[in-house]
Amino acid sequence: MTNTEIAKKVIEALGGRENINSVAHCATRLRVMVKDEAKINKDAIENLEKVQGAFFNSGQYQIIFGTGTVNKMYDEVVALGLPTSTKSEMKAEAAKQGNWFQRAIRTFGDVFVPIIPVIVATGLFMGVRGLLTALGMTLPEDVTTYTQILTDTAFIILPGLVVWSTFRVFGGNPAVGIVLGMMLVSGSLPNAWAVASGGEVTAMQFFGFIPVVGLQGSVLPAFIIGVVGAKFEKAVRKVVPDVLDLLVTPFVTLLVMSILGLFIIGPVFHVVENYILLGTKALLNLPFGLGGFLIGGVHQLIVVSGVHHIFNLLEVQLLAADHANPFNAIITAAMTAQGAATVAVGVKTKNPKLKTLAFPAALSAFLGITEPAIFGVNLRYRKPFFLSLIAGAVGGGLASILGLAGTGNGITIIPGTMLYIGNGQLPQYLLMVAVSFALGFALTYMFGYEDEVEEVAGAISETDRLTEEAVTGNLVSLSEGVIQTPIVGDVVALSNVNDPVFSSGAMGQGIAVKPSQDVVYAPADAEVTIVFPTGHAYGLRTTNGAEILIHVGIDTVSMNGEGFNQKVNQGDKVKAGDVLGTFDSAKIAAAGLDNTTMVIVTNTADFASVNPVASGSVAKGDAIIEVKA
Repeated sequence: MTNTEIAKKVIEALGGRENINSVAHCATRLRVMVKDEAKINKDAIENLEKVQGAFFNSGQYQIIFGTGTVNKMYDEVVALGLPTSTKSEMKAEAAKQGNWFQRAIRTFGDVFVPIIPVIVATGLFMGVRGLLTALGMTLPEDVTTYTQILTDTAFIILPGLVVWSTFRVFGGNPAVGIVLGMMLVSGSLPNAWAVASGGEVTAMQFFGFIPVVGLQGSVLPAFIIGVVGAKFEKAVRKVVPDVLDLLVTPFVTLLVMSILGLFIIGPVFHVVENYILLGTKALLNLPFGLGGFLIGGVHQLIVVSGVHHIFNLLEVQLLAADHANPFNAIITAAMTAQGAATVAVGVKTKNPKLKTLAFPAALSAFLGITEPAIFGVNLRYRKPFFLSLIAGAVGGGLASILGLAGTGNGITIIPGTMLYIGNGQLPQYLLMVAVSFALGFALTYMFGYEDEVEEVAGAISETDRLTEEAVTGNLVSLSEGVIQTPIVGDVVALSNVNDPVFSSGAMGQGIAVKPSQDVVYAPADAEVTIVFPTGHAYGLRTTNGAEILIHVGIDTVSMNGEGFNQKVNQGDKVKAGDVLGTFDSAKIAAAGLDNTTMVIVTNTADFASVNPVASGSVAKGDAIIEVKA
C-alpha cells in the first residue's frame, strides 16, 4: 500500500475530513485534533500498514508511524486537504486538556525538548574526547582547548538557552529572551562555579548588601525568569503604542527583568533548585540500588502518562551541576527491557503482521524511542508491558549499583554508548543493557505472550460440504471458512476494481460484486464492528476471527450518506443473511460513481489462505470466499 493510500485510509478512519480540526506531527507521531473521538475507527487505524500504534492523549489522537515515515505521512494527509496547525496553535488547543499537573509537565517538555540536541552533542563530544584519551593519545594544548570549547559552551550558556526557549513557548520575543538569558551569565559577573569552588572569586555585592553571581548552569531560575519575562513583555506590548513598540518594549523588558532576574528571582530560585537537586541525588543514591530500581520500574509507565518530560529538567540540572547524569543509565535499562519484550513477542508469535510490527518497533526502542513498542505491541497485549517494567526495575537497580552516569542526555541504548566511553564506564553500561535485555526477553517469552487461539466453529473437513451447499443456492449460516455474498449481482475479480487500494490487495484478499439489487446482507454470523456514518461501508468480525470489510461503491464516502440507509449499529450481533443496510444505485450513478462493492478479509495475514470461490452471478446465500486457518 502506498503512502497516499494509507493517508486516505487514515482520514477515513478518523471520521473523515469533517471530523478533523487540524493535524501536526512530531518525531514519531501524527498528531490529530479531532472534533469527536467517538467517530474514530481505532481498530481500522491500528491495523493499517505502517501504523505502529495509536492512542488518545492530551486532547490529540496520536498515530505512531515512527521516525522518517511520519514526515512522509504528514505530507500525504496535508496534500489530501487536512487543515494544518502550527505547533503553538496545537499546543494551545491541547493545553486545555488534562489536569494542571499534566499541563505543567507538557510545558516543561515544550521548553526543554528543543535544547536536548545541543546537550546530546555536548555529551558525544565528551565521549569522543574520552575515547581518544582511553586510546592513550596525548592531545596538543590547542586541541585540548578546542575540545573544552565543544564540551563546556552549552553548559556555560545554558541559562540563555532556557530563557530563549521559555520565551518562545510563552509567546515572548525569543530574541529578547536569549539576550536576557545571556545577561544572567555575563562575563562581567562573578562566575557561579568559581564562587562555589571557594577560591579567590567571591560574589559581587550590589548596593553593599546583595550578593550577586552569574547563573552559570542554573536551570530552574532561568525557566522562571523566562516565564515571568515573556508574560511581562506581552503586558508591556499591550499598553505601548504600536509606533513605539520596537523601541520601548524590549528596553523596558530587559531593564526590569534583568533587575528581577539578578537580584530576586535568580537568588531565590537558585536555592529552590539546589534543594530539588539534593532531593534528586538522595533518591538516586538510595542504598542497594533502590533508587534505580524504583525509577527503572516506573519510567515507562510515566511515558504512557505523557509526563516523562519532567526527567529533562532533572537531567539537565544534574549535567549542569556535575557533568554526570545517572538518570540516563536507569532510563536506558527501562527502555531496553521494553524493546526486549517486543522482540520476544516478535520471535514467539506466528502472526505475520505482528512480526512485521514487532521487530521495527523494537529497533526503534533500541535507538531511543519506545512509543511504537509500547503502544504498538506491549501495551496492546498487557503482559509484555508489565513484565518489561519488572525487567526495567532490575536493570535500573543494577545501573545504580554500578554507579553508571552518562555525560549527556537525550540518547539511550545503542547511540547512548557514546555517553559512557569518555568516563570509562562502557563495560558496565553494556553489562547493564545485556541484563535488562535478557530479563525482559526471558520474562516475556516464558510468561508474557501466547498467540490468540482462533475460535473455529466445526471441523475444517466440513468446509467443502458447506461450500457446495452454498454454491447450489441453499441459504446456510456461515461456518468456518465460507463467506457468503453480501450483495446480489455479478462477480468482479478484485484485481479489476477501479481503485488501487482494493485492486492491489493492500487492504486484504477478497472479491467484488457489481450489484443487481440494492441490499447489503450479512455474509456470516458475526459482530458488527464498524458502521460508517455515511452508510457506505460495514465491518464485521466472524466467529472464526475473520474481519470482513464490505465497501459499497468506489469513493462513495464523498456522497456523505446520500442514498445510503444502514439498518444495524456497531456492536450488533447478526446472522448470515440479515440485512445490514440498503443503498440507491441510481443516486450513486448520478454522482458519477461506481457502485461495485468490495468484500475484503482485512486480516488476511492471520489465515493460511483467503481465496475467492465464486464466478458469474451470485444470489443471496452463495459462497464467494473460502478462508482456511
